[in-house]
Amino acid sequence: MSFNLAVMLRESADATPDAPLIHFMGSTFTYAQVDEASGRVAATLLAAGLETGDKVAVQLPNLPQFLFAYFGILKAGLTMVPLNPLFTAREVAYHLSDSDSRMIITSDFSVQAALEGAAEAGVKDVVAVSLGSETPSGARSFETLLVQEDTRDMAPTSSDDTAVLLYTSGTTGRPKGAELTHFELYMNCTIGPELFGLSEDDVAMAVLPLFHVFGLSSVLNAGVRYGGSMVLVPRFEVDAVLNAIEQHRVTVFAGVPTMYVSLLQADTGGRDLSSLRAAISGGASIPGDVIRGFEEKFAGVVILEGYGLSETASTATFNINAEQRKVLSIGKPIWGVQARVVDADGADLPRGADHVGEIVIRGHNVMKGYYKRPEDTAEVIRNGWFHTGDLGYMDGDGYLFVVDRVKDLVVRGGYNVYPREVEEVLYEHPDVVEAAVIGRPDDRLGEEVVAYVVLRRGASDDDTVLAGYAKEKLAAYKYPREYHFVDELPKGATGKILKRELRAAPDSPVG
Repeated sequence: MSFNLAVMLRESADATPDAPLIHFMGSTFTYAQVDEASGRVAATLLAAGLETGDKVAVQLPNLPQFLFAYFGILKAGLTMVPLNPLFTAREVAYHLSDSDSRMIITSDFSVQAALEGAAEAGVKDVVAVSLGSETPSGARSFETLLVQEDTRDMAPTSSDDTAVLLYTSGTTGRPKGAELTHFELYMNCTIGPELFGLSEDDVAMAVLPLFHVFGLSSVLNAGVRYGGSMVLVPRFEVDAVLNAIEQHRVTVFAGVPTMYVSLLQADTGGRDLSSLRAAISGGASIPGDVIRGFEEKFAGVVILEGYGLSETASTATFNINAEQRKVLSIGKPIWGVQARVVDADGADLPRGADHVGEIVIRGHNVMKGYYKRPEDTAEVIRNGWFHTGDLGYMDGDGYLFVVDRVKDLVVRGGYNVYPREVEEVLYEHPDVVEAAVIGRPDDRLGEEVVAYVVLRRGASDDDTVLAGYAKEKLAAYKYPREYHFVDELPKGATGKILKRELRAAPDSPVG
């Protein structure tokens, strides 16, 4: 079946050409303008000799040019490879080589690493968006991608063609490229947002990185699919986000738990934030105390938690609305998606919190596979079911609860300790802003439970206080025996806490 994901932009542009699509740094771009700019990019890429299926890497923060490049690549029948602007030259070289990319579109912020990485990978075409400085030698300006006229042609791609080659975070081994098709991405941005009534009247906050699956599918694609507008914020800064909500009357905020923690702690300064109607959380488990505190502070706004991975084109499960949600649950599978909880042999486990196993998923959202990695693909997709690596259980009503990542499980003295359960308790303490629990090797017990904690300003760093609190609320084998108070926890591009860095730090007790 012929289908191109960029038809979403074309349809919305034809229906409401003058409606705003992008608000960015005082400028506004309409649907017609973005449609035309991306059409110019498509025509220019094809004129340069790129052919159907060729890969183009896009290493941009949340800028209007991200949308121009993204939809232009799709319209040309090419595949986009999103890359993190913070990548080093070595990381750029790996991703370009592994993906077989023929071009990289970057900005002057990260162009030096892009040039060095491209040279190492043998990629000769480096395009840079200027953010204030001159385009450096070796790169050409993004303006050169806009020289051809928009023909309004769109490549007749198949619904099963790869639209986006999205690399996993590489928490285990080197990053792998998940092949996401035009149809998978279309279904995901259509069904997920429909559950909370996204419409052309909504203004979404696009502060999640668009090079990550959450921002790309659940914010950018979703907004374009339903004809709404979005405010592009290149980096999460509390004041910038709060100002944008007030100025542009943002109605939908999508973020990861650490963003909600920051907003909860922030002084809103009398801003009018009454336009906000919905908040979506994903990327990691959000503590119940954060949900309750946020909803009390931002009266009338309900946090709806969902769950997904790069390999599932973003959303796999979701809490539909305030009436049907269950706090701490990731909800139920979205339409067309199935989920099971299985044991080590792949057999279904009974429902209930006492039966924790691996969450597996099947449906229209599961990737084609890992690019050029048939063995890795076969390891995670078995009999049509994608094995997520996440531990959880399903309750009697069919709601799923994530307990932890398989790799984050701490086994202390033969007992399973789920870090999220311990973190939930720590977050309930009034002096705790953020917490991360990991395991460190222990000769006697196998592993010991260790907590890294960010305290509120002025709070005492006497670990006996927190230790006594946790000891009262957790079984003897669960509560942390070590506490490390830090100014901040390491986070990835989306704001997700990186436990692997806590384990690997030279001064870490688990290093």
